[in-house]
Amino acid sequence: MICDNCSTFEAIEDQGRTVHMKPARQELVRLLAQNGYTVQEHNESCAVNYKERSDLISIMECLQSLPRNLCDELSFCVTGGEAPKTRHIWTPMQRFELQMEHYDMVNVILHKEFTSYMQPIVDPSEHIVAYEFLLRPLKGGIPFKPHELFETARKTGLQVFLDQAARTSAIETSAQWLPKGVKRFVNFLPSSIYDAQMCLNHTFHTIERLGLDPGDFVFEVVETEKVDDVGHLQSIFEAYRSHGISVAMDDVGAGYSTLEQMIKLKPDYVKIDRSLIDGCDQNPTQQRQLVTITHMAHEFGAMVLAEGIERREEFHFCREIGIELSQGYLFGKPSQRPPCGPEPQLI
Repeated sequence: MICDNCSTFEAIEDQGRTVHMKPARQELVRLLAQNGYTVQEHNESCAVNYKERSDLISIMECLQSLPRNLCDELSFCVTGGEAPKTRHIWTPMQRFELQMEHYDMVNVILHKEFTSYMQPIVDPSEHIVAYEFLLRPLKGGIPFKPHELFETARKTGLQVFLDQAARTSAIETSAQWLPKGVKRFVNFLPSSIYDAQMCLNHTFHTIERLGLDPGDFVFEVVETEKVDDVGHLQSIFEAYRSHGISVAMDDVGAGYSTLEQMIKLKPDYVKIDRSLIDGCDQNPTQQRQLVTITHMAHEFGAMVLAEGIERREEFHFCREIGIELSQGYLFGKPSQRPPCGPEPQLI
């Protein structure tokens, strides 16, 4: 079974040269004909052929004179000339216009013009025991900042597509570079997962297809502070765990709500927000917070990871209070491949 919200999108140019519109109100058909377009009418939709993206923009500009209530009803689908099928996505007019407005970033998403970089995670002895996978632009491709790309995806209705594609990229990159037994931390957005089992099937199948061990993966929830439905997040955690995959919470300590959620969700790994790590060796308030979070996490059996470590003094303090894992520029920046040197340790 496939979740409707996880269906495949394709770039407009790749799909072809026919834009379909529904519902096919008479006002819509009449307006298109008056502007010189040859309209093909179907049962509930109508279609217009076009040659270039600029032609499609002209069609959209033409439709601006429609009454607002009709514009609110309209949805669009682009194909190679054939009638829309189940796999094709119908997009509301406002969202379709946004996809045209953010054309370059939308094409980065739809063409999957990105890759996964790896940042090392170390144990108290500074042995690399895991990597976090981070989305980055292709070399020579269109540059972007990951948070801006995800924001464009959210605006244009492509967040589910991008989140799934980013997870797949991380899994495939890990298969290329890492030996069995090395943990792979992969981010996911809870807001992109509507039904945990259905939406995550593609992720589980990718791990299986590549012959990887689910136990090597840790899926970490980002934007935890924006999650209002803890029950939904719990169902996502349960779906991962039912397949032998560990889960992590990111940015813990960024706000009181993350501590509440941590206690309710009891993740396998707790990643402490970098704002508490920065200068922690010199700040008694931060130190008390770090000790509290570490103690709380250890009470339900989680391992704790300190993010954003850039100074050795920060690392030493975190190690002294029992934090097991560390990540930051002190140990290595994100890169396309693991650093040369000794084989990573297994945890």
